[in-house]
Amino acid sequence: MARTLQHFLYFTAKERSGTIFLLAFILLCSAFPFVYAAILPKMVLQKEEEKLISTFKKQNNFSEQINYANDSAHHYTKNRVDENNIPMPASLFYFDPNTANTGDWIKLGIKEKTALTIQKYVSKGGHFNAPEDISKIWGLSKIDVERLLPYVRIAAKDNGYGKNNYPAYEKKPYQKWEKKTYQKVDINLADTSIFIALPGIGSGYARRIVNFRERLGGFYAVEQIAETYGLPDSTFQKIKPYLFVTDGSIKKLNINAATTDELKTHPYIRYQLANVIVNFRLQHGNYKQVEDLKKIMILTDDVYEKLKPYITLQ
Repeated sequence: MARTLQHFLYFTAKERSGTIFLLAFILLCSAFPFVYAAILPKMVLQKEEEKLISTFKKQNNFSEQINYANDSAHHYTKNRVDENNIPMPASLFYFDPNTANTGDWIKLGIKEKTALTIQKYVSKGGHFNAPEDISKIWGLSKIDVERLLPYVRIAAKDNGYGKNNYPAYEKKPYQKWEKKTYQKVDINLADTSIFIALPGIGSGYARRIVNFRERLGGFYAVEQIAETYGLPDSTFQKIKPYLFVTDGSIKKLNINAATTDELKTHPYIRYQLANVIVNFRLQHGNYKQVEDLKKIMILTDDVYEKLKPYITLQ
């Protein structure tokens, strides 16, 4: 029994080390809440104190700025201190920033470095056109700007005609705009040069209109110009008032004698339609009247109305 008990209570070196480490870890975990509870309030208190100190400093600086601004709003009686900590008495008087020298700026309570910057700006052609322009001076604080603005007096700039003397305004004669007029154009007789004279028509559009007219055999309506390839409708609407067409200027097709090749060259007749027109004539004989074309099933009413003025039976 004793040997059995000794067997269960026996630990190797590694097992003893592991047991000790485990017990130490358990003790550390058990003590952590108490240590954390003791340290955390101090950390929180320290942060709150830092916030209060920061807020107090901001309020103190803001109060100092208000007091300084209030004192400066009256005749600036405080003494300024330059970069060398030498007191500099300031006084206020009317001045022109374009003519004031370095000494004048220093008397006004401006640092010597800032005064030299202003003199350098003016010497290179810089000019203050309005009192508010002094706010653009680098190094000049907002408080100084507000303090000096009431005392800025800018003299009129001499432009060569004397101060405040400007050359008299010369009234130029008004040229009345006249709308350009265009000549009326017969669309069956005009060549490319006449079409180019119309608004919005260049050499390219002019050639297309003339080529389209030749393929058609002439125009019978002004609206046919709008069918010219690539011609914008806006351009057509511009030139439409200047266009007209004469009667009897159309070259017609004899559907009783024309071949398929002759018919298909017309812009309104495709190859399939040209072939059917010729075959219909071969099967049923010559056309008796133009309306006989309506018997062709593939010929739509729209195409028939457009094609009708170009058809003849002789």
